[in-house]
Amino acid sequence: MLSGRRLDLLDPSPMDIEIEDIAHGLARVARWNGQTVGEHAFSVAQHSIVVEEIVAHIRPEIEPRWRLSALLHDASEYVIGDMISPFKAALGVDYRTFEDRLETAIHIRFGLPAKTPPDVKRLIKQADRACAFFEATQLAGFTHAEALDFFDAPPPGYLLHIDPWPASVAQERYVQRFHLLSEAAGYTPGQAAFDTE
Repeated sequence: MLSGRRLDLLDPSPMDIEIEDIAHGLARVARWNGQTVGEHAFSVAQHSIVVEEIVAHIRPEIEPRWRLSALLHDASEYVIGDMISPFKAALGVDYRTFEDRLETAIHIRFGLPAKTPPDVKRLIKQADRACAFFEATQLAGFTHAEALDFFDAPPPGYLLHIDPWPASVAQERYVQRFHLLSEAAGYTPGQAAFDTE
């Protein structure tokens, strides 16, 4: 990694994970394999910021640690890229196991429970699919009806106009959002994971 960390991909250690590496990678990973309109690709970093925002819109009282979990929901893609869902399915369980190991290490590194509670995971997935709806209709050429067939409709009252950021902007804003949410969640580097209660 650019930080100088060496990450063992088969057995990732939380201590080899840095938010700057994650932000750098995600800001350069394109959603939709880059098949979008505009001067800049819509990065996974920007997508993650939007998903966290949608989570907070749907459930305003949600704890900061779960908002942080939403921001980090695709963090493993800084190493493995953003594979489209059909390809993930074709790769099978070994891919999912690898992704789960990396996600667990990321969560532990940043003071989150190794596994996100199922209700929070469902909420993040709902927000993820709502963001995908906006991406599909504004960037990837889907009609409104086509996008509704594949993704969730946006939550009531949430509007989004997507303007893809340059990689440097996405990287900077991702790191800023991480630090804001980490502070709100009470995370300090080196601490044990939050209690899951």
